[in-house]
Amino acid sequence: MPNPTACLLIIGNEVLSGRTRDANLQFLATRLGEIGIPMKEVRVIPDVPEVIINTVNEVRAKFDHVFTTGGIGPTHDDITSECVARAFGVPWEPQPEAWHALESYYAKQNPPGDFNAARQRMATMPRGAILIENEVSIGLHHRQCACDGGCAAHHAIHV
Repeated sequence: MPNPTACLLIIGNEVLSGRTRDANLQFLATRLGEIGIPMKEVRVIPDVPEVIINTVNEVRAKFDHVFTTGGIGPTHDDITSECVARAFGVPWEPQPEAWHALESYYAKQNPPGDFNAARQRMATMPRGAILIENEVSIGLHHRQCACDGGCAAHHAIHV
């Protein structure tokens, strides 16, 4: 049986313009290689909904694992999660665990931070998304599976 394969989509106009340097490719390719999952393709794409949706659908048909980076912050152009939901044909909705984690995080700030609409976007994910624990920061990562979480293939994982 062949090793599973992976693809990385680096999403963001700021990367394409050179304003932001990608910090994920080397780490992810190295770590995946160490566990026997070769990185077979990497693409840098813009913050354009149709491009994100079409690219996610194209690469998830070719690779076992699709990783995405960029576009899950609180600003208007952080649209990756919303586009992954559209690519998978599921609603984009508040994820209860993520909502609670962020709401608690901002409430504990001194002074307490406002869990406003922009921050609430970060707790809104494709239906069925499974949170991936992040020991480094409050940044939320999630996994989306084409088989409702019941398979080992065709995942889109946002890091």
